[in-house]
Amino acid sequence: MPSQSPARRRRDPQRRIAEIAEATERVIAARGIEGLTHRAVAEEAGVPLGATTYHFATKDDLIQAALQRAYERYAAMLTEWVAQRPDLTLEQYIVLLTDAMMGCFGPNRDYQVIELELYLAALRRPALRPIVDQYAQATTNALLPYVDPSTARAALAAMNGLTMTGLAGSQPPTRAEVEDILRRILTPNPTLPTPGPAATS
Repeated sequence: MPSQSPARRRRDPQRRIAEIAEATERVIAARGIEGLTHRAVAEEAGVPLGATTYHFATKDDLIQAALQRAYERYAAMLTEWVAQRPDLTLEQYIVLLTDAMMGCFGPNRDYQVIELELYLAALRRPALRPIVDQYAQATTNALLPYVDPSTARAALAAMNGLTMTGLAGSQPPTRAEVEDILRRILTPNPTLPTPGPAATS
């Protein structure tokens, strides 16, 4: 009897898309947005060049896919973080938030660089801005169980600034510096009126 040829493995388009998006993140981490090309992504993913251009016609499509992937990972991490810490004193919260911030300059630096590169890409790519808005909202939502809306927005602005200057500058901030800034923002000022709910347009 003639030998049967092995069954051809069925292609999984969604898996291929995920592999390409993941490879895009790695290319951005290594080369930055300016070094991102379809060819570089194809080589990193180990797929034909045509596979990347088939699923992602333009460089902006690659960037958007990577940003969406990074956002989903970030949002899931925040949701889990809050769920595991339903009751914290203000001081505990400051210490744990500082832990998370310092991780951006240490073991989580690569992920943070990717997110920051993608975040800044939205400056010239309006299509990316809705995902950046989701980033900001996810961070604010993670702060709201512990502080009021005005304080959450102030903390978000401070953390974004600390992250950017810490990654782009010659030296990241020290733990004492981060903790001091967060404590000043998150500690209620008894001389100020209690903030009300955020205004809606």
